[in-house]
Amino acid sequence: MIRIEQLRLPLGKRGKIEEALRELLGLSPAQACPYRLVREALDARRQELFWVYSVDVDLPFDNLTHTSRGSSPRIIASPVSDYTAPPSGEMRLQERPLIVGAGPSGLFAALTLAERGYRPIIIERGAPLEERLASVNLLRERGLLDPESNVQFGEGGAGTFSDGKLQTGIRDPRIAVILQTFVSCGAPAEILYQAAPHLGTDRLRLILLALRQKLQQLGVEILFHSLMAKLILKDNHLCRVALASGEELPTEVLLLGTGHSARDTYEMLWRTGVGMQPKAFSLGVRIEQSQQDIDQSSYGRHTGHPELAVASYALVQHLPSGRGVYTFCMCPGGEVIAAASEPGRLVTNGMSQADRSGPNANAALLVGVTPDDYGSHPLDGIAWQRHWEEQAYNLGGRNYCAPLMRVDDFLARKLRHDPAAIQPTYKPGLKMADLHLALPPFVSSSLAEALPLMERKLPGFAPPQALLTAVESRSSSPVRITRNAEGESSLQGLYPMGEGSGYAGGIISAAVDGIKTAEAVISKYRPMLN
Repeated sequence: MIRIEQLRLPLGKRGKIEEALRELLGLSPAQACPYRLVREALDARRQELFWVYSVDVDLPFDNLTHTSRGSSPRIIASPVSDYTAPPSGEMRLQERPLIVGAGPSGLFAALTLAERGYRPIIIERGAPLEERLASVNLLRERGLLDPESNVQFGEGGAGTFSDGKLQTGIRDPRIAVILQTFVSCGAPAEILYQAAPHLGTDRLRLILLALRQKLQQLGVEILFHSLMAKLILKDNHLCRVALASGEELPTEVLLLGTGHSARDTYEMLWRTGVGMQPKAFSLGVRIEQSQQDIDQSSYGRHTGHPELAVASYALVQHLPSGRGVYTFCMCPGGEVIAAASEPGRLVTNGMSQADRSGPNANAALLVGVTPDDYGSHPLDGIAWQRHWEEQAYNLGGRNYCAPLMRVDDFLARKLRHDPAAIQPTYKPGLKMADLHLALPPFVSSSLAEALPLMERKLPGFAPPQALLTAVESRSSSPVRITRNAEGESSLQGLYPMGEGSGYAGGIISAAVDGIKTAEAVISKYRPMLN
């Protein structure tokens, strides 16, 4: 097998890969040219746009001429990146392993264990997807919050109500396993090769239902509406888990994938003596602008071409102060959503449907925060987040309406305009307010400094009429639960994983960490005898 990288085709020639391969490799029409598409990306950095491909071709590398090996595009031997699971360890489990949290890390840890016969039990404090949708809509339509079933808690985790992005900055052979699992559960096959794949919240929900069925067929038991209230120890080793209902579940192994908003769980773990550290995170606002303006800035005269999807962006601005301001979880054609999980506190997030057809784009606009900003105790970051979420709740009118401000008013520090050209999407409602009061001074001043600079980088990102909605505080966990090289915490039998434990930052990286954590358990233990 050979791999061809940087195969460039102009706009209008998308997918004409075999024709380009035949020309590149000097193959006649009679010669077979079987290939597999590895990666497809759009290069929109210049006026002329190109599709850029990596392709595996079923031809022997040794038979290629020296000229073809050294030509551009680059031709190399196809790398081998197959995933291999570890063998089972020697110790026999006496009880079924428990997994806390049905987000990406928990679901893929469960799948990995179940496929090896470990029959794990998932404990999820929130609701199954069908009930969860009703709870989320109740907050959006009527301003009524269910603290146990919302955008943060429930089947699928926080990523269920997002753009469903599947790209990640990490390289790992487990990513292919995750994407193949999504495809087997109904995702389109193109996520296997797209440079920036996404599912959209609507498609992701259907995939989650299929994944639940797959897990149950493998013997996984899922306990919804089940909050882990206490860890019961014997000689510093986990022996039982107590639920809020009073039920106790025996186990030697617990994989902890709570998500970044399980604040009461962090507090319980701290009281139990589990090792934890304060961690850097980010805080800011949601910025909302015209999707058409973003398309125009990104594609220029090619805007509207049938091969082009709506444009996305990822911006970073380093300030002289040393602060970094950046966009996160950008939602093309999406909406700003209510993402609170605690009464009296307001949180925003972003979400897109699979077709990304809405008129607005939005993204988190965040400033980096370190323990130097909020305190040295492992739980200080939670208290700090809560304070600013309460500020936003109060500014919005104490009814889960969000405080809103136009960019030009934010920069002038005056409330002068109502939204006009851009219609805000947040529900249940909005209230014009001075967002400088909803943010720490260093965050608001950093945003004010960065907005004009980022507008210059991408015209249409922060024009005067763009909207800012506060507060975005849950981009990542403020806590890291420490673990050793074998994945185990200071408490024997407890395996922290995923975004909530401080080891991931998105659907794919959390799922990868879930698989790795399951592998750590597999490497140490054999399944219990049935």
